Amino acid sequence: MAYEFFISLRYLRARRKQVFVSIITFISIAGIFLGVAALIIVLAVMNGFETDLRNKILGINSHILIMEYSGAMRDHPRVMREAVQVPGVVAATPFIYSQAMLKNGSSVTGIILRGLSTEDALKVIHLGKIREGKFEDLGNEGRKLPGLKPEFADLPGILIGRELAKNLGVFLHETVHVVSPSGVATPMGMVPRMKPFLVVGIFESGFFEYDSTLAFISLKHCQEFLGMGEMVTGIEIRVDDIYRADRIAKQIEQKLGFPYWGRNWMEMNKNLFAALKLEKRVMFIILSLIVLVAAFNIISALIMIVMEKNKDIAILKTMGATRAGIMKIFVFQGLIVGAIGTLLGCIAGLAVAFNLETLSRFVENLFGFKILPGDVYYLSELPSQVNYGDVGIIILGTLLISLLSTIYPSWRASRLDPVEALRYE
Repeated sequence: MAYEFFISLRYLRARRKQVFVSIITFISIAGIFLGVAALIIVLAVMNGFETDLRNKILGINSHILIMEYSGAMRDHPRVMREAVQVPGVVAATPFIYSQAMLKNGSSVTGIILRGLSTEDALKVIHLGKIREGKFEDLGNEGRKLPGLKPEFADLPGILIGRELAKNLGVFLHETVHVVSPSGVATPMGMVPRMKPFLVVGIFESGFFEYDSTLAFISLKHCQEFLGMGEMVTGIEIRVDDIYRADRIAKQIEQKLGFPYWGRNWMEMNKNLFAALKLEKRVMFIILSLIVLVAAFNIISALIMIVMEKNKDIAILKTMGATRAGIMKIFVFQGLIVGAIGTLLGCIAGLAVAFNLETLSRFVENLFGFKILPGDVYYLSELPSQVNYGDVGIIILGTLLISLLSTIYPSWRASRLDPVEALRYE
């Protein structure tokens, strides 16, 4: 063991008259510990939010949308055949997107009505958890379900979100009326288009906005209800790499030519994910201030130790210790403090980040409140995903700050004149 490292370890053990210096050293370790742990936990939560939000958005929505400039798409079977031939495309399905109202008794609410192909829609999108009913009943007619009245067996099916069902007071296998904003011309004037549907399923995506506004019906029934004939709104596409969706969308546009155009999930949710990235950077900067405060504690502790050890430094110099050797003693001491705080903070931060969901449920049960109310926030669970690249940056950054904080006190110690220090001894 080098004598510099040995002496630095000895200086960390305070004597009785150096208790105050030891307390400052302990505060420095505690500050670095809290800073590193907080950084790891907060960045894990931010990563979890981004990943969970992306998964939920890309569950209900496809990676790429292909539409026509003129409006509804007429020749969608040909467009689908050509789109799936583009490298990177996994599956494609037609869809219809429209606004409507859903009526149950006296309760009425606005919804996003989506018509989807029951044959291939689930190859492209994912509806989350089907809490009640079955997706397969959406396009079936002549259903034979337990307790279902015979007159409802041939009604077109509708799949609604859990929050939407709760708001309207709708249960499985009950009937609701879908009202289209585009009316029908009659001798009495324009009359709203209204049709009964049977609730064949209730889904939960985990995303409050989707669960409270989305309703799915089969493509065929949606075309009939909206009077679209064989036309659809566009084509939804799933790709093998979501981060190549923009390039694949351009390739599809080039293959199809005018009047077709594509939009990828990054364009459609650009503002949301940009805000999340900015928030993550700001949180990193704010929490890094905790580590900087701890670094100032290291500086003050080392300066006080240098003042206490003037005689020791002078004796070491008279015995042949070089300025570089004296500097190493105090650099090692600061790095040991930084390394201990970083190690403990890393262990604590990772332990909390990996068990955050369990801890959040414990806190909710203990104090009787919901950390993330689903009707306020995008997500109802507190997600966590540890990015080991972030952890590595935090560890290296903290050790670098600890190293920089030792330079001035170590330099002061190395400049000490042995004659001045020992003159009055």
